[in-house]
Amino acid sequence: MHLKRWITAIVLVPLLILLIGFGGALWLAVVINVVCMVALWEYFSIVLNNHRGMPAVSFLLLSLVTATAVVWSAYFHSMGALLDVLALNVVFSGMVAVFKFKSDSSVREVVFKQVAGVIYVPLFLSYLLFIRNGRDGIIWMFLLFIVVFIGDTGAYYVGSYFGRHKLCPNVSPNKTVEGALGGLLAGLGAGALYKSFLLPGMPWGLSLLCFLSISIAGQMGDLFESLLKRVAQIKDSGKLLPGHGGVLDRIDALLFAAPVAYIFKAYLFSG
Repeated sequence: MHLKRWITAIVLVPLLILLIGFGGALWLAVVINVVCMVALWEYFSIVLNNHRGMPAVSFLLLSLVTATAVVWSAYFHSMGALLDVLALNVVFSGMVAVFKFKSDSSVREVVFKQVAGVIYVPLFLSYLLFIRNGRDGIIWMFLLFIVVFIGDTGAYYVGSYFGRHKLCPNVSPNKTVEGALGGLLAGLGAGALYKSFLLPGMPWGLSLLCFLSISIAGQMGDLFESLLKRVAQIKDSGKLLPGHGGVLDRIDALLFAAPVAYIFKAYLFSG
C-alpha cells in the first residue's frame, strides 16, 4: 500500500506542478472539469448505490452538465453566473422529482443528494479557479496544495506508526487523534516554511491561523467523505489511483480546504 501511494504521488505531483505553474488558467479549468466529472460519478456511486432506475440516471446527467457550467463560470470569474447555474440546477432537479415521484417515491431522496453533490464537488472545486485567477494566484495554489497534501501525508504516517486513540471510530475506524495532530502540525509547518520564502510580507499570526484552518478543513473533508462511504458500506470511492482509491478519495480534503483558503486570501489578506 505504501509503495503504491508513493508511485502514484511520484507520477502525479510533477504533473500537478506543471499544470499549476506553467499550464495556465485555461488548462487548469479543463483538468478541473474532468476531475469534477469523475468525482461526481464516484459520489453518485456512493450515495445512490441503492438506486438503479431512470431518476438516478437523469440526476447524474443533470449534475454533469451543471458541473461543467459551474467550473466555467468560475473560470470567467462570474459569481453571478455561478449562482444562476446552481439555482437552475435546483429548479430542474425539482421538476424531475415532481414528474418522477408517482412512479418512484425514492426520488425525493435522490434530489437532495443531487443538489448536495453539485455543491460538494463542482462548487467547492471551483474555488481553485477563483484562487488561481486572483492576485498571486499561482503562489496561493501551491500553498493550498502543500498544506493539504503534506498534512494528509503527516496524518497518515503518524497515525500508522503512533496512533493509539481513535478519533472518530463511528465514521472512520482507522483515524486516530495522534494522526490528526500529526497532520495539523505537518500542514502548519509546511505552510510556515512556504510562507517564509514566497510570502514573507504576510503577518505571521494571521498566516498561522490560515494554515491551521486549511489543515482542519482538510481533515474534516476527509472525514466527511468517510462518512458517506461508511453509510454506503464501501471502502474506497473508486480504484483509479493505486494506493489512494478513487479521485474523490484523493481530493476529499481539498474540497473542504479550497473555500477556506479562498476566504483567507480574498477577505483577510486582501489589504
